[in-house]
Amino acid sequence: MRLRIDGPTACHAASFRSSAMARLRSCLRPAADLLAQYAEYHRDQRNIATHQVGIPLIVFALGVLLARPTLALDAGLPWALTPAWCVWVVVSLWYLTRGEPLLGFTVSAGIAALIALGQPLAAASLGTWLGLGLGCFTLGWLIQFVGHYYEGRRPAFVDDLIGLLVGPMFVTAEALFALGWKPGLQAAIERRAGPVVLHDLAARA
Repeated sequence: MRLRIDGPTACHAASFRSSAMARLRSCLRPAADLLAQYAEYHRDQRNIATHQVGIPLIVFALGVLLARPTLALDAGLPWALTPAWCVWVVVSLWYLTRGEPLLGFTVSAGIAALIALGQPLAAASLGTWLGLGLGCFTLGWLIQFVGHYYEGRRPAFVDDLIGLLVGPMFVTAEALFALGWKPGLQAAIERRAGPVVLHDLAARA
């Protein structure tokens, strides 16, 4: 006996599949497209500067919070498998397959360094571990929201959750641009998103 779905239920199912495919395609876009979209929300110099501090602080905080529970792989090794490293493997594969190998490697290495800094805190008391993790996470977001006050625009992830992954890639790309990496890519992003500016807060009032 074959079950047939008609009417509104079938329409909802088709809409869900279509929406899921659209989100998947959005996630798999090349780095240039993702960076340009993210940059549209980050054109004020002060906003970019706050993200250079806030995003690494958030990544570090997640490294701390995901440092528990631990699974010792070998008693002779000085490190253990934690949820943080499992997440790192997945996101690194994503960064490395966005079409910019150097950028993917650099952002993955940077995240690994921040996670490694946070792992020893798993051995601290529950209050210390949780307090530092949540404290750094909250502070990182507060710093970013200050930047978006200057920007006059809400964070990118509000409109597209992929922005949460693009953030570390964006601040890494900005650092590489400052070192002279791929000026053509930087110019292409600015053509789409506009130049970096200092918004006049008085004019906005």
